[in-house]
Amino acid sequence: MKPVLVINSGSSSLKYQLIDVGSGVLAKGLIEEIGSDAARLRHSGREPDTRPAKDHDAALAWMLQVLGGLDGLLAVGHRVVHGGTRYTAPTVIDAAVEAGIEELSPLAPLHNPVNLAGIRALRTQLPDVPQVAVFDTAFHATIPAVAATYALPLDVAAEYGVRRYGFHGTSCQYVTRRTGEYLGAENLIICHLGNGASATAVSGGRSVDTSMGLSPLEGLVMGTRSGDLDPALPFHLIRAGLDPAEVETILTSRSGLRGLAGASDMREVRAKADAGDAAARLAREIYAYRIRKYVGAYLAVVPGVQALVFTAGVGENDAPLRAEVCGSLAHLGIELDDDANRAAVGPSEPVTIGSGAVPVVVVPTDEESEIAAQAAAAVLS
Repeated sequence: MKPVLVINSGSSSLKYQLIDVGSGVLAKGLIEEIGSDAARLRHSGREPDTRPAKDHDAALAWMLQVLGGLDGLLAVGHRVVHGGTRYTAPTVIDAAVEAGIEELSPLAPLHNPVNLAGIRALRTQLPDVPQVAVFDTAFHATIPAVAATYALPLDVAAEYGVRRYGFHGTSCQYVTRRTGEYLGAENLIICHLGNGASATAVSGGRSVDTSMGLSPLEGLVMGTRSGDLDPALPFHLIRAGLDPAEVETILTSRSGLRGLAGASDMREVRAKADAGDAAARLAREIYAYRIRKYVGAYLAVVPGVQALVFTAGVGENDAPLRAEVCGSLAHLGIELDDDANRAAVGPSEPVTIGSGAVPVVVVPTDEESEIAAQAAAAVLS
C-alpha cells in the first residue's frame, strides 16, 4: 500500500509521520516554535535543525523538503479536534468540509483553526493528494442523549451547539481495538492520561460516556487545565474584576498540575513530590483522586466492565500513579499486581498489571497509526 502522511498541527508546532499502513512508520518528525525566526526541526535519522518558519505554510514546506519524494502518497491524514455532530467519520476534505471545520472553530478555538492551517497549506502544496480529516470527537458520536445532554434550556443548547462531544476519540478507538485483540474485551474504562487527560466508558466497543464535554476542559485534572469545577466559579472571578479572557486563560493554561504544583509535566511533578515538595505531592493525590471518581462512576455506567485500561504518556509510564489510582478499589474488583505494575513502564505491547474481577491493563496508544488507517480507508472506500 502507498504511504499516508499524518499531520497534527498545534498552535506553534507540527508533528508528522509518514506511515505505511501495512508495515509501520517510515519517518517522523516535529517542528516547534513555528512563527519565530528560530523554529526547530527534529526528524528521525537527522541532526536537529533551526531556521525561520513564520507560519504553518513555511513549516510544512520545510517538512516536505526534509521528507522528499512524496509523489506516491495515498493520502494525507489530518488530526482535527472538533467535528461537532456534523463529522462522525473520517472525511475526505473539499472546500465544503474545509468551511465546515472553520464553522466549528467556536467550539474548539484553540485547536480547529490551527488544524485548519495545516489542511489549507497542504491542500495547496500537495493539490493532487487526497486530504482526509480524522476527528477527535468522532468515536464519541455514539454517546447516548442521556449522557450527552446538559441540563440547560433545550433551545439554548440547540442554538449554540451545547452538548457533550468528548475528545481523545482517535486514541480511544485505537485502544479499544487493541484491547479487544488482546483480551477479547469490549466493555472498558479507558484512562487516557497525558498532558490532556480523559476517562471514557466503552460498552460493546462503543463510547457511551466520557469525561471531556463541550470542550477538552471538563473532567480530569490535566497538565494545565482545571478539569471539573463549580460552573459558578468563572462568574465569581469575573465579578471579582477579572476579564473573561483572563478567566479562560487561568482555566485552560494556568490550572491543573501547573496551578497546583508549578509544573505541567507529570514527570517533573513526580520528581518534586519524591523530593518532598508538599504541593506536588498533593497535586498527584488530587490527580489520582479525580481518576478514581470517574472509574467508580463508569463501573456503574458500563455493565460487566471487562478491563480498566491505562494509556498515553502518564498512563503508560507512571507506575506509582497507577498504583495510587487503583490502590483503594479492591472492593470493586480492581487489584494490581505490584511487580507487574512496576515492570510495565513504556511497554510496546499491551500488558496485564492486575487480574482481579476487573483486569487492569496498560495499552500503548498510537493515534498516528489510527489516523493513517482511517485516512487510507476513507480514500479506498
